[in-house]
Amino acid sequence: MINADPLLRSALSAPAPAEHGLDALTLGRRIRELRTTRRMTLDSLATAIDRAPSQVSMIENGNREPRLSMLRTIATALGTTVDDLLKPEAPSERAALEIAVERAQRGAVFTALGLAKIRVSRATSDETLQTILTLHHEIERLHRERAATPEEARRANAQLRATMRARDNYFPELEEQALDLLTAVGHSGGPVSHQVVADMATHLGYSLHYVGDLPHSTRSVTDKRNGRIYLPTAQSASRDSRTPILQAFASLLCGHDEPGNYADFLRQRVETNYLTAAILLPEKETVRMLTEAKNLRRISMEDLRDAFSVSYETAAHRFTNLATARLGIPVHFMKVHESGTIIKAYENDTVRFPSDALGAVEGTTVCRNWTARTVFDVPDRFSPWYQYTDTPTGTFWCTSRIEKAKEGEYSVSVGVPFDHVKWFRGRETGNRAVSRCPDEACCRSAPDDLATRWAGQSWPAARTPTSLLAALPTGTFPGVDQTEVYKFLEAHSPTH
Repeated sequence: MINADPLLRSALSAPAPAEHGLDALTLGRRIRELRTTRRMTLDSLATAIDRAPSQVSMIENGNREPRLSMLRTIATALGTTVDDLLKPEAPSERAALEIAVERAQRGAVFTALGLAKIRVSRATSDETLQTILTLHHEIERLHRERAATPEEARRANAQLRATMRARDNYFPELEEQALDLLTAVGHSGGPVSHQVVADMATHLGYSLHYVGDLPHSTRSVTDKRNGRIYLPTAQSASRDSRTPILQAFASLLCGHDEPGNYADFLRQRVETNYLTAAILLPEKETVRMLTEAKNLRRISMEDLRDAFSVSYETAAHRFTNLATARLGIPVHFMKVHESGTIIKAYENDTVRFPSDALGAVEGTTVCRNWTARTVFDVPDRFSPWYQYTDTPTGTFWCTSRIEKAKEGEYSVSVGVPFDHVKWFRGRETGNRAVSRCPDEACCRSAPDDLATRWAGQSWPAARTPTSLLAALPTGTFPGVDQTEVYKFLEAHSPTH
């Protein structure tokens, strides 16, 4: 008798997966059990049904599903019925254990690990099979924890945003780390040059190496053993060349271990990006500049961008770090794809972002009347776009710009409630819109005349994103090919 623990009992009693059809494994074990009970050899059963012994063996091992006519012949030879052969439960507890182990060996975990198949015989003890099955379930559980399903990712994003909101997106411990590093390399003010960034790497014990064969799934690769940071020789026109270097050693400064799940990965990414921005736009100088601009009522993301030689998005991000904690201004931030999909968002000013049932904002569609969408229709891409938007939760003023990336165009927007617009350049704009979202009548439903004319007469072919039907990337570092990274490090290692 098998004294299985709850995990094993659940595995033994679980129904066969749908992909097994009539469950060839259970059928095969039942045929074998009946044959041995009747003291028939494989050869004698093969002779009785006029088939080769090898064919019977494949049926008993669950490698072939017999036709109904063959099942009738086998049932007659064994003195039973087809209905009895097709019972869904295993013929015995031992058979159930063997089936569970065999099913595990045919599954994704064994395949992914490249494990050799174990031949289960009568001599294989129940305890050995239980151990194999327990290990399989534990590995499977860890893979499930590591896998970022869309639902898990959305929930993790929502929880992380709540944490950021509770802290007004301000992390003094990271500000302190940035200051210590800037002080260590003697930075005395002004934009942080590429040479200063290189000095920081040297101070931390790392050398920079530009290569042409960086793994395609990475922005940089850090060799912690030999103190090297590998970077691409080809620089992206839309990306600051200092950023990947800072991000590489920012993770080291933050003491990040390999992420245990997707929530860890997201948190580490936020901390890395925060520390990177805190180095490029040092707190003391940035707050001084913003305070002066507030006193003069001309806060501008463009001025912040130009003063520290960073991208508009980096300047906007950095403003959200300091706006509430150091200037007393509630704020919201959005990065929106040209399709209207929200990529990133943050708020602590009561603006109501669209969200799903889990509270996740990323991946939802923003109202067509918001600044983040209307900016795409503005022909002047060189001047800032300002707009007031009346919403169910109040009136908000936003400034927005378009930035390009390989995935298309994005709008980057910073906004504040009406009571705080007095501090910003662009407050005198006459651009105004009304958003009643999430009311469907606002912008999600077609006007009545168009709907009447075209309802049932159109059939658009959707441009389906490749990610729509795929799970989010899995692994320790989602989306990164770990084998490719290891091969790269081995090829470039100075001790190779």
